[in-house]
Amino acid sequence: MDGGPVAVGVGRAAVVALLSCLLVALPLHCAGQTNLKSPQDLQVYVVNTNFTLRWNYTGNDTNVTFSAEYQLLEGFETNDAEWKELPGCQNVTRTECDFSSAITEYYDRHHVRIRAERREEVSPWSSIFEMTPYFIAQIGPPGIELQSTNGVIKIKVSPPEANQVRKMWIAHVRFKYNLVIWENSSNAEFRSQSIFPTDIIDGLAPETTYCLKVQATLPLDFQEGLFSPTRCVKTTRKVNDLFCATNVSVLALNMKFHLHWKNQYKQHVIYNVQYLLGYLKKLHDDYSVKWQNVPGCENITETQCNFSSIITSTAGFYYLRVQAVNEYKKSCLSNDVKVDPLIANEIGPPGVKLDISDVLLHIQITPPGGSESEVMRDHYGLSYRVLYWKNSSNNEEEIKMKEIKQTIGTVSDLTPSTLYCVKVQAFSEAYNKSSHFSREECIKTPGDKVLPLIILATFVTALIAVLLVATPVVFALYQAYNKIKYVFFPSCQPPLNIEGFGEQLFSSPYMSTTEEPIENCCIIETVITEEVNQIDFKDYKHSKQSSRDSGNYSNDDDTSGSKVSEETLEKEIV
Repeated sequence: MDGGPVAVGVGRAAVVALLSCLLVALPLHCAGQTNLKSPQDLQVYVVNTNFTLRWNYTGNDTNVTFSAEYQLLEGFETNDAEWKELPGCQNVTRTECDFSSAITEYYDRHHVRIRAERREEVSPWSSIFEMTPYFIAQIGPPGIELQSTNGVIKIKVSPPEANQVRKMWIAHVRFKYNLVIWENSSNAEFRSQSIFPTDIIDGLAPETTYCLKVQATLPLDFQEGLFSPTRCVKTTRKVNDLFCATNVSVLALNMKFHLHWKNQYKQHVIYNVQYLLGYLKKLHDDYSVKWQNVPGCENITETQCNFSSIITSTAGFYYLRVQAVNEYKKSCLSNDVKVDPLIANEIGPPGVKLDISDVLLHIQITPPGGSESEVMRDHYGLSYRVLYWKNSSNNEEEIKMKEIKQTIGTVSDLTPSTLYCVKVQAFSEAYNKSSHFSREECIKTPGDKVLPLIILATFVTALIAVLLVATPVVFALYQAYNKIKYVFFPSCQPPLNIEGFGEQLFSSPYMSTTEEPIENCCIIETVITEEVNQIDFKDYKHSKQSSRDSGNYSNDDDTSGSKVSEETLEKEIV
């Protein structure tokens, strides 16, 4: 029992001695340390789908190799993703490696790291390089094919990755191509231009060697690719056919399009105007068989044609050319002319109509092309520049201007009895286009209405004053008239015994007793003056008899009264 602890202590001492020997033999390796340095300055170069990893190594060690690992971070993953060996970058002896076969996800983030190795000895990992392949990739060089014919160079461009199964750039139609061309001489001048996948380079000197290269770009992504290898070709001499259409041009006004060209041939020539939808030239397919004839412009002899019928959209563009056929059935094609409708079109002058009120000049504007031209109104966003002035003998009258967006405008602060003139110009800020001014339209303002208003006001005031004064006067006259009528023309009918007295002033021979009732009256006075003697009694009786015969007095009481008065009168006369 007492020898146990001693044996254990001896065993531990032996183990410690063994470990010490190992540490002496391999002091660094056994202690977990190394002389190898980590690689630095990691960079990943991507051209199309070709990936190359490059780095720097400053160590002086020999027989050193390098191995790399990568992480694929999908979505919002962080560094928890698993590290994997990077194929193509294991135990490489150079400071670069190709790992194109390892990357298949071009829109996800990747982490890459690398270390140095020498047998069992390894360096610490380098710093991590993070990348998203699509955003660091560079567009590769396109392929080109050249053909020299009839003084021009026909070029056909193949997109990058044309022959590859795996593609970084999926939408080839988005590529635009820049061409750089120059004469193969010591003092060459470089010329750059944009071309289509299938295009013609003209304007070249005949029998001259030209060199060129092409670059593919993605303008929307601000990416420029590598240029293709330089190719050179010699031009030929151009054959001039006199019956070919030359100087082909487009004239367009208010969305009415006309194609014009010239003809130097004196013999009979027939023309066909052909068009091509612009987007077809962006494709890498052969569009030569997709040209179509413009309706109404087939087999014509004139040197102009209206092709407005084919402009069905303002969003794209068109190409036009003229095919000429001579009397020998030989044909010749003119150069293509590009037509972008909204850019090629010119804005015509607007229409103007004037109207005037007491204080405002009203200006009604008809948009260029007429009120039914929606293209002119909607696509150009037209505004109007209105000039107006007084048309007088004074040449120093100031021309005033105002800009409006509506088709109705007004001008205030007008001078009475003055001729105002107006002209209007339409313009589009978006397209930097403006029309000619419209015809001058003039209208005269009404005269000064202050004096007539004063006269009218004076007349109305005087009329009111007269009415105020005349009303009481008329009322007083009316009352006086009633009094006089009552006194001199009473409504009471006098009795028959004095009916004829005073030449019948108190009775009317035309009024019947039924229409005008007579009140019963009696005579109080019995004394009659001697003047009665002068009355012709017989005439009086005759007159009364006639009145009774006519029926004017049919009242019995009145008749009896008349008889008594008559007898009394006779006695007194006797």
